[in-house]
Amino acid sequence: MLQIAICDDEQYYRKKIQSLLEQYLDKQNIDYTIQCYHSGEQFLNQYENSVKYDIVFLDISMKDLNGIQTAARIRTFYSTTFVVFVTAFIDYALEGYKVNAVRYIMKDTLNTAIPECMNAILQKMQIAQVTFPFMDGEKTLYTDNILYIESKKHKSYFYYIQSNTTQSGITIFQIYKKLDCIEETLSKHGFLRIHKSYLVNMKHICKISNDTAFLDTSEELPIPRLRYQKVKELFTAYKGML
Repeated sequence: MLQIAICDDEQYYRKKIQSLLEQYLDKQNIDYTIQCYHSGEQFLNQYENSVKYDIVFLDISMKDLNGIQTAARIRTFYSTTFVVFVTAFIDYALEGYKVNAVRYIMKDTLNTAIPECMNAILQKMQIAQVTFPFMDGEKTLYTDNILYIESKKHKSYFYYIQSNTTQSGITIFQIYKKLDCIEETLSKHGFLRIHKSYLVNMKHICKISNDTAFLDTSEELPIPRLRYQKVKELFTAYKGML
């Protein structure tokens, strides 16, 4: 899930940026949260205490603590957060380089600049995607959003998490493809074969116990007793790498 913050002392631009981001991320079918702040001080109070954002959109010209100063504080905590400056002025480029800003966006170009900016950031983040020829057409899916794949009656069923502002829940995609072949594609993305009929995304497994995989959707999937110890070892190793 992408965690995004918008910090701008003008409500109009906070709402405008949030709306454009929601449109973009919903279209890309990316799971996300967006939090808005009206000052650098308010943002840092939350940021330092609890939340690490993946992307932060900062207005440069804010009262008291400006965007450059706020970004400098961010860099003392996290070096990997993508900082995007949103400004009505072009004369802050040098200061932006000092805090490793990924983009400058002029406020009069938001409609075109936000999608371009997000394309560049997501490419840098290397959010994994896979493409399969489903029964209703070829689709490209984000691996993080694939909950699990179930094999039954010569078909495989992808249980895919839709989680955005326009659609939520689980969508099922059907494909005529053996689970063994799908496993070859998805195993490098953290998918584990817990059962001859189930290939599960380990990112969505909360725990494994009592011959069962407990998912973060409250679903429970069976693990055969003969396979259980190996599955638990692989899941424990995966968690240890995070």
